[in-house]
Amino acid sequence: MDSKLALKGKHILAVDDEEDILEIIKELLEDSRVETANDYESASQKIKDTRYDLAIFDIMGVNGMKLLEEAVERGIPAVMLTANAISSETLISSIDKGAIAYLPKEKLSELDELLGKILSAHDRGEPPWKLLFDLLGDYFDQIFGPDWKKKDQEFWTELSRTYHVGKGIRERLLHDEKVLGKGI
Repeated sequence: MDSKLALKGKHILAVDDEEDILEIIKELLEDSRVETANDYESASQKIKDTRYDLAIFDIMGVNGMKLLEEAVERGIPAVMLTANAISSETLISSIDKGAIAYLPKEKLSELDELLGKILSAHDRGEPPWKLLFDLLGDYFDQIFGPDWKKKDQEFWTELSRTYHVGKGIRERLLHDEKVLGKGI
């Protein structure tokens, strides 16, 4: 399936405190129905009031990690998009809190392609983190340094061994209507 087709008609919430970033996201995801918010309060209310197929959160400026927790609680797949907060620590935190991906704003021009692939993998039940590291592993090595995973080696060993992260996946599954409907 074409990765851009995976986004067609999807209802997406994009949250960033920079209006120009929100405009770019809307342009890139023109085949999706994109709603935006530029602060925590309005984004949190939208998460409470509306069912989205995907949420995209900036980390800084809008309390993106808190929004991630709220989205996961509502069963909304969420992607973290960041520039200033890009670090191995926020990457690990995003995984632990249940995000399906962590994308640098530096790759914003590829957002539609990356999101399409990641959402397709997620919808098929395949581990989106494995795909993300296949697609952007070299980028993370370049930004964080070649040995960046050594600091948290136990975490990365477990992730690469199974591509299942206990707490993050458990949190998502506890709120996933597809799973709950099967009596699991």
